[in-house]
Amino acid sequence: MFSAPIGMFDSGVGGLSVMREVRALLPAEDIIYYADTAYCPYGQKTTAEIQARCFHIADFLLTKGAKMIIVACNTASIAALDAMRQRYAVPIVGMEPAVKPASRISKSGKIGVMATGVTIAGERFSSLVERFGSDVEVFNQPCPGLVEHVEAGRVEGPEVEALLQKYLAPMLEFGVDAIVLGCTHYPFLRNAVEKIAGPHVAVIDTGAAVARQAAKILGEHGLVNGNAVAVGQNIYFASGEPAAVKPVIRRLMEDASATVHREPEQQQCTTGKSNE
Repeated sequence: MFSAPIGMFDSGVGGLSVMREVRALLPAEDIIYYADTAYCPYGQKTTAEIQARCFHIADFLLTKGAKMIIVACNTASIAALDAMRQRYAVPIVGMEPAVKPASRISKSGKIGVMATGVTIAGERFSSLVERFGSDVEVFNQPCPGLVEHVEAGRVEGPEVEALLQKYLAPMLEFGVDAIVLGCTHYPFLRNAVEKIAGPHVAVIDTGAAVARQAAKILGEHGLVNGNAVAVGQNIYFASGEPAAVKPVIRRLMEDASATVHREPEQQQCTTGKSNE
């Protein structure tokens, strides 16, 4: 079990921002990453649809021997984390927007949260704001379109900056001095966000905190790979066409040798549809 892999997934490539942090903190661990590109983005789906995909992907990761599952997606965590923890015996680590640290560092008493509509409308997010954002004013900003840009590997340029300007302008006018990147896709846009927001606005995400939590739980359960000289593998699966997502993964992970596999069941589903 010590050498069993960590399973991670997201609606697409956004969770790679979390995977980078996990890889840096746990270099000996094998990581299986599943990009649900055939169903991306989750922000436009119902809670029931998102839960169904989360269960399907978790089942797949468990067939690969995953000793832990990291839900590297804020939207999926909002929609399915509680249900997954009831359903599966392995440790499940999820995401939540960094409202707590943003509230602590804000001097203006105003913070902004960039996220998908599903995340902002979810009960888990409302509870998070009630618990940790009671001392500040929270400006919630849904950001449709940003996920699609990151999925295409576009993390800079005029089109991306124009969309970010549209979403950031109301928050900055409101007077926020801390902005939470409440979707795992958004850290790949950090440079552009910081450029627009300016040096006096802190930009925060939770990737490093999730990695620390994963390491803590692995230790508590005796699941850490104890081979100090091991170099963990990164193994990628996708529900969509691997050829489409491979260059994006290679760019975002800065790994020119990354290979993406198609989930066998997804391949069969696609074949079945084409034969109908």
